[in-house]
Amino acid sequence: MLFAKLLPRDGNFFEMFNQHADRIVEAAHAFSKLVANYSDPHLRQKFNQDVDIAERAADRVTHEVNKGIHKTFITPIDREQIHCLINTMDDIADLIQDSAETMALYDVHHMTDDIVRLTDVSVKCCERVRDAVKLLARIADPATAEAALKTCEEIDQLESDADRIMRSAMSKLFREEPDVRELIKLKAIYELLETITDKCEDVANVIEGIVLENS
Repeated sequence: MLFAKLLPRDGNFFEMFNQHADRIVEAAHAFSKLVANYSDPHLRQKFNQDVDIAERAADRVTHEVNKGIHKTFITPIDREQIHCLINTMDDIADLIQDSAETMALYDVHHMTDDIVRLTDVSVKCCERVRDAVKLLARIADPATAEAALKTCEEIDQLESDADRIMRSAMSKLFREEPDVRELIKLKAIYELLETITDKCEDVANVIEGIVLENS
């Protein structure tokens, strides 16, 4: 008993979750600015770099959380839940970076209305993920637990919105785009952006499980 009391208990996991969620939103906002300013090569490069900076910062937080799992004797929630949550969150940051890099590598010439719409939904999803994550430390309170579950439902709805946008975008793309190379490029971008919302939904599912098991 004495030995257990001397060991670290909480590992500051909730604060690290919040830090990571903030980096996700930073990456999403930088990507949104990249899309909005795509016609300006200088701004495009700047916001691409901002995405990279936020993603690398998120990676560092992920590393600290995974290291903390092994060093902390008693964690505030199940270790597997901590591991699953932080790594699924990190997938979101990775996908935002992948989207920015793919645009550069494929030399996409212009942004379509559907890219703008999918980007907007992706940003909203990331912001809702941040909102849900920030509630985790207080889910012992029934009202807070309920608010977290409601936010997760909003993420699910946004993911459904992104599905509909992508289906419409793909239909329009295959009907109207005469350049096969541009079609392949845009198809890849649409799929990546929709996958960001899929991963946000995965995070929401993890959070729902944490809330239901710990509230």
